[in-house]
Amino acid sequence: MKLASPGDHAQARSEFVLINLLKAVAAQLIVLHHLAFYGPMADRARPLVPDLMDWLGDTARIAVQVFLVIGGFLAAKSLSPAAHAGLARPRAAIWRRYVKLVPPFMAATLLAALATAVAAAWMTHDSISAPATFAQLCAHAVLLHGVLGYESLSAGAWYVAIDFQLYAALALLLWLAGRVAGTRALPYLVPCAVAAGMAVSLLYFNLDADWDDWAPYFFGSYGLGAMAWWAGDRGRKGGAVALLVALAVLPVLGALVLEFRERIALALAVAGVLFLFGRSRTASGSLAATVIGRLGRISYAVFLVHFPVCLVLNAAFTRFVPLDPQWQLLGVAGAWAASLVAGAAFHRWVEVPLGRIVHSATRRATGPASPAWRSEGKALRS
Repeated sequence: MKLASPGDHAQARSEFVLINLLKAVAAQLIVLHHLAFYGPMADRARPLVPDLMDWLGDTARIAVQVFLVIGGFLAAKSLSPAAHAGLARPRAAIWRRYVKLVPPFMAATLLAALATAVAAAWMTHDSISAPATFAQLCAHAVLLHGVLGYESLSAGAWYVAIDFQLYAALALLLWLAGRVAGTRALPYLVPCAVAAGMAVSLLYFNLDADWDDWAPYFFGSYGLGAMAWWAGDRGRKGGAVALLVALAVLPVLGALVLEFRERIALALAVAGVLFLFGRSRTASGSLAATVIGRLGRISYAVFLVHFPVCLVLNAAFTRFVPLDPQWQLLGVAGAWAASLVAGAAFHRWVEVPLGRIVHSATRRATGPASPAWRSEGKALRS
């Protein structure tokens, strides 16, 4: 894990403990899902734990819904904490999101390209991609690899692009709502617009997998997170909270009646938990809170680097280790642990330094950060 610094415990006391816990658990499930789905080690170990491997290889993938809902929750907190219409500088907000996501993402993408070359020398398997091309790397750099039809170089690459699209969509929706509202007080314009976007997403786009490279496919879950933030404001009156809850829940229930989807039901459950407890911050300096805080902080790094780590270890256990199920199951556990260690190292030595460099360069180019941007930075670190 990340090495402790003097301010770590103080930082942990001020974090959203539930969000950290959800991110930590979801990140582990995603790592284990990819190990079970892509790796030959899991196939060889399956006779020992067939039911577990089948669940990890299939159902566990819906854990990504946790990240989608949390993404909407934190985006609403940073872009429009009170659900007010208007966003003064949408392009600046979208740019800041891009430069936060992409530098560590591209570092991990280059690492994945290197890992692919190493793994290809040790084994032949369909989880190994063709050597990366310059055009493919450029498509990843602008987060358009899926849209342009390029193969992802890492299992988590699609999510980074979708997260950026969703954030940009919410920012533009807030800006457009401000243009519509003008000087009028329309307190429910933004929640109604988000609810309408959720309904269109869940009742049309999310039913067609051909849209899964585009934000509208996932906006139902992301919008649930945003609505959970706004409805969870303890300063709102009961009637206002009830209206916001209804706006969030009714499109989802209608979509589930039309066609039940486990992933959407999970998103609704996560949004409900965030509505009730998502704004709570831990005041404890306990070991459990510290561990959860660190696992939550490194979750993005783990998400980025686990695939190349798992790919190389799969290849190594294929080439150099007996193929007995017991040895291969040990390899699965070792790859999981190595992903956490690599994620912690990547967070400390790549993600955080790159973030400081980019933040400094952005401040010089655009001036001091606005209060909303400072709030977003705190939220993203939680």
